[in-house]
Amino acid sequence: MRQERVHVIVGNAFAVSDAQGDIEFDPNAPVGLFSWDTRFLAHWVLRVDGERLRVLSRDDMAYFETRFFLVPGTASHYVDADVSVIRHRSLNDSFREKLTVLNHSAEPADLTVRMEMGSDFADVADTAEDGRRPRRHVHVRADTILHQLRLRYRHRRFDRETVVTSTEPAEVDEQGMTFRIRVPPHGQWENDLHVGMIVHGEAGRDMRADLATHRLHVTRDMREDLQRWLERAPTLVAENDALVASYRRCLIDLASLRYEPLSSKQRVLVGGLPWAMGLYGRDSLVTCLQTLPFIPELSPVVLRLLALLQGGQLDDTHEEEPGKILAELRYGEAAAFGDEPTTLYYGAADTTPLFVVLLDEYERWSGDADLVRELRHPARLALNWIDEYGDSLGDGYVRYQRRNRRQGAVNQCWKDSPEAITDADGRHPGFPRATCEVQGYAYDAKIRGARLAREIWNDPAYADRLEREAAELKRRFNDDFWLSHRGYYALALGPDGEPVDALTSNIGHLLWSGIVTDERAGLLAEHLVGPDLFSGWGVRTLAAGQRVYNPVGSHVGAVWPWDNAVAAAGLRRYRCDAEAARIADGMFAMAEVVGGSVPELIAGYPRSLTRYPVKLPSAGCPQAWSSGGLLMLLTAVLGLEPRGRNLLVNPAVPPGLGRIELLDIPGVWGRADAYGRDRAQGVLGTQPRLR
Repeated sequence: MRQERVHVIVGNAFAVSDAQGDIEFDPNAPVGLFSWDTRFLAHWVLRVDGERLRVLSRDDMAYFETRFFLVPGTASHYVDADVSVIRHRSLNDSFREKLTVLNHSAEPADLTVRMEMGSDFADVADTAEDGRRPRRHVHVRADTILHQLRLRYRHRRFDRETVVTSTEPAEVDEQGMTFRIRVPPHGQWENDLHVGMIVHGEAGRDMRADLATHRLHVTRDMREDLQRWLERAPTLVAENDALVASYRRCLIDLASLRYEPLSSKQRVLVGGLPWAMGLYGRDSLVTCLQTLPFIPELSPVVLRLLALLQGGQLDDTHEEEPGKILAELRYGEAAAFGDEPTTLYYGAADTTPLFVVLLDEYERWSGDADLVRELRHPARLALNWIDEYGDSLGDGYVRYQRRNRRQGAVNQCWKDSPEAITDADGRHPGFPRATCEVQGYAYDAKIRGARLAREIWNDPAYADRLEREAAELKRRFNDDFWLSHRGYYALALGPDGEPVDALTSNIGHLLWSGIVTDERAGLLAEHLVGPDLFSGWGVRTLAAGQRVYNPVGSHVGAVWPWDNAVAAAGLRRYRCDAEAARIADGMFAMAEVVGGSVPELIAGYPRSLTRYPVKLPSAGCPQAWSSGGLLMLLTAVLGLEPRGRNLLVNPAVPPGLGRIELLDIPGVWGRADAYGRDRAQGVLGTQPRLR
C-alpha cells in the first residue's frame, strides 16, 4: 500500500513528508524539502527518547502550513500517553518547524528530543521514479554555540546551502540536533527550527534576496496575500455546495503554485507538484487561457516573460529557434551543467502558436491594447516561426523532430510520453510528425494574429496575408487529416503524409481551435461522448478498442481534466451544448468525489465499473492546468465570451446542477455577473456592473 504523503507548498518550494512529518529517502518519490529544483533536506526525523512518533491527527491549515499531532510509542498505548508532540510546519522562502512537547502528567518529564537532519542536494531530476541518486560531497559544519547546522554543496558555479537554526540550546552534531529537556507537570516546551535555503550567486549572495516573496512572512503576510487573491476572483454561488468547494480549492491551489523566476519581479505559475515545479511554457499559456475570466493578472506577466525568453538563435542542444517560445525553464544542477537541456529548453511545437492565441484572447477580455503593441515584435516572430521553422517539410504543417538526439523530448506536443503518438494498431509514425491539435493552434494563431494586425498594429496587408494563410491551412487540413471512413480526424500525419488513424481526445482541441468545418462537428461530438472515448468521468486520451489502449496509461487511455475542459469549450463553440454539459458534469462529479485538489489525471476505467475516479501514482497534485481546467469548465457551462465592451453569457448548465451565479467577472466592461440554470429550470443572462 502506498504510504500517505503530506506536503506544504509555496511556488516552486515544497516539502513532502510521511504522515508523521518525517522525511526519509524514498527511491520512488520526491520526498524532502525542495526549492529551485534542488533538495535542501533529504532527512528530517523526530525522535523522543529514541522512539519514533505516531500520528494522532493532522490539521492542514493552509497550502503553506500544517500541524501534526503526535505521541511516542506504538498504537497500544496511545490513550495513556503522558507526553504528546505538536509539529507546526510552515513554508515560504524558508522552512520553519515549531516543536511543542506537552507533559500531561503530574510529575516533571525528563526527555531527550532528537531531530535527525541531512541533505543530499539532489536535483529534482534525480528523484524520478528510477531512483537515481548520484553521490555528492556535502560539507557539514555543526555549531553548538550558535545552535546551528550548516550543510553546503558546491560544484563549480553551482552553490547551494541549507542552514538549520534552533531557538533553544542544542547539542549539534553532523547528523542533527539533540535537546535534553525537563518539562514541568502539565507544562510544555517549545522550540523553533528554522531551515534556510540559500542559492549562492556571485560573492556568496543569496540570489533570491530581491524577490518579493522572499520577504513574505508566513504567519501574517501569506495569509493576507491568499485572502486578497481570493477576494479578487469572482464569487461563485451555486445550489451545488460541492461545486463551490471545488472552485475555492482550485483558486487556492493556483495561489500555491505562484512563484517569482529569478528573471522576473512578478509571479507566474509553476506546472505543479511534484515533477513540474518550474516554468513550463505550455502549462503556463494554457492556464492563463483557462483563468482569464477569473484571475487575468497572470496573463500579462507570463506573456512578457515568455517574450523575454523567446528563442533568438539556432541551438540543437536546447532545440532553440528564432521566434520559438520556451518549453521549460529549470534551475537545478542537471540543467546548470547540461546533464539535462532544461536551463532553457524549447522542445515544444505548440507553445509558439499558443503564445499568439493567449495574447489575442487576453486583449479581448482586458482591452489592454498597449500590451499587444508592446509585444508586437515577439508576436510576429512567433507567427513567422510557424511557417519558417515549424513547417520543416514545406507542406504547410507544423511538425516536430527532436534535434537533441540524446536528451530532447521525443514527442513535442502535450502528449509528450514516448509511446503517445500511435495509430489504431499500435504503430508509431516516423519523423517529423504533424499532430492534429498543433495545426489547429497554428490556424487559430493566424486568425487571431490577423485581428491584432488589423485592429491594433494598423497593418491591414499583414492581416490579409494571415487570413489567406489560415483559410488555406483549414482547407488543406480538412482534406488531409479527415478520415471519412471513421468519421473523425487523424491524430497526426507522418513524414510522407500518411494519416495516424487513432481515435483520441485531440479532436476536442480541434473544435476549440475552430479549424473543424461546421458539418463535421456533430460527428466529433458523438465520438467525444461515445463509449470508446467517454469514461463517464471524462474523455480518455485514447479510445478504448485501440490496440495500445490502457486505462492507466497517461496518454493512451487516462483522463486529464485540462484536456476535457478544452473539449467542452470546443463543443460549446460549435453549439454542441448537450455534449459539452455531459463532459462538464462528469468532471464536476469527479472533483466532488475525489475531494481536495483536482488531480492531474485519473484512470480511464468506465465509471460504471469503478464508481470512483481512480487517481494514478504518476499524477501530480496540485497542478496548475488541472485547477484551471475546472475554471474553464465553468466558463464553458456559462457560455462566457467577451464581445467588444460587453460580456456575452449563454448558459448550458448540466441537468441537475441547478442554479449557478458567477459574480464580479473582471474584464474590459469593469465587473459583470453571470447567471445560469440547468435546462430543466430555464436560463438567465448577465448583468454588467462597473466599479
